[in-house]
Amino acid sequence: MHDFTGKIVLVTGGAGHIGRAICAHFLASGATVIACGRREPEVPVVHEGNRARFICADIREPEACQQMIETITADYGRLDVLVNNAGGGPPVAAATASPSLTQKIIALNLVAPMVLSQQAHAALAAGEQPGVIINIASVSGVRPSPGSAAYGAAKAGLVSATQSLAMEWGPTVRVNAIVVGLVHNEAGHEHYGGEKGFRKVADMLPLKRMAEPADIARAVLMLCSSDAAYISGASLEVHGGGEVPVFLHLASEAQQSR
Repeated sequence: MHDFTGKIVLVTGGAGHIGRAICAHFLASGATVIACGRREPEVPVVHEGNRARFICADIREPEACQQMIETITADYGRLDVLVNNAGGGPPVAAATASPSLTQKIIALNLVAPMVLSQQAHAALAAGEQPGVIINIASVSGVRPSPGSAAYGAAKAGLVSATQSLAMEWGPTVRVNAIVVGLVHNEAGHEHYGGEKGFRKVADMLPLKRMAEPADIARAVLMLCSSDAAYISGASLEVHGGGEVPVFLHLASEAQQSR
């Protein structure tokens, strides 16, 4: 277990499945955790009596984010870690997606984390040790993403931004991305067709299971720890070995049917 005692950590989208797991793992490691989101969760994130503080803020609104950073620095004196976890977007065909929806998806998944990182930069760079930014990206940004082209494009941009910010902001801030693969959570039930769909997709993956939110959380803590002190500008793929190309499935089916 990594030790983050005394560290101040901000996690966007802290009420979601992956966000809650990240918050819980930081709490278990001794950190002071601030989660943000548009709505406060009904069930707070708690670990052995330590509770994540929640700040209501829409990360697409720069004024709200600036106020949040100012509140954190006023209350705690600094910020050590920023996890840009908030994101997402509904499946939609590119030919019929409205301009408004496309803009909203890119605003949430690319523009918002970039602006928040800029606003948090001074607080992150002020500590004795380098501050850390973790951008939660997606395999949708590194391979074709039919049905979610805007989301994939935004996540690809986030990976690029990670590399650029790491180069601009070193040595006072390290910036890395986690390229998240397929995750088993309640949000994906409808998309994957329930548990049967989850199992079929899991069988396609080399590790024969989809990621759990805790898998992503553990990767976040590793990249934030002193063990990763020389890692910056990197994209860590947490996808269980990757998705098997479709043509291999088709070829296998063809061989079996001969």
